[in-house]
Amino acid sequence: MKKIINEFKEFIARGNVLDLAVGVMIGAAFQSIINSVVNDLISPIIGAIMGSMDFSKYTIVLRSAVSDDAGNIIKEAVTLNYGNFITTIINFLIVAICIFTIVKIFNAIHKKTNKKEDVEQPVTTKICPYCKSEIDISATRCAHCTSNLEQ
Repeated sequence: MKKIINEFKEFIARGNVLDLAVGVMIGAAFQSIINSVVNDLISPIIGAIMGSMDFSKYTIVLRSAVSDDAGNIIKEAVTLNYGNFITTIINFLIVAICIFTIVKIFNAIHKKTNKKEDVEQPVTTKICPYCKSEIDISATRCAHCTSNLEQ
C-alpha cells in the first residue's frame, strides 16, 4: 500500500499533471466569462438580426402538452430545443476562437524570446583531450583527470 501511495505522490508531483490541473481550473473560470459574452453580448445581437433576443424560444414541438379540463398539465410537451443548440454552438465557436487567439499570441511571444536566445554565446569551455570532460577554456590542468593541458 505504501508503494502505491508513493507512486501516486510521484505522479501528482510531476509538473505536467499540476499544469493540467491549473489549466482545467482556469478553463472552468474562463467558461463563465465566455458564457457571459455569448449570453449578454453575442446572443442579443444575433437575436436582434433574427427578430428575437432569446434563442431558447426556438423549438419544434414534437408532441403537444396534454392538460385536463382545469388547465393542469398532465404530460409535458416534447420539443426539440434547437435554439439552445444554436447557443451551444455559438459558445463553442467563441471558446475556440479565444483559445486560438491566446495560443497564437503565446506562440508569437515565444518566437520573439527564442530569437533572443539564438544569439551565439562566447565559448567559455573546452573538452579535455584525455578524459573528454568539459572544463573551463582557460584551464591548464583538467579538474576531472588532473592531466596537464597544452596551451
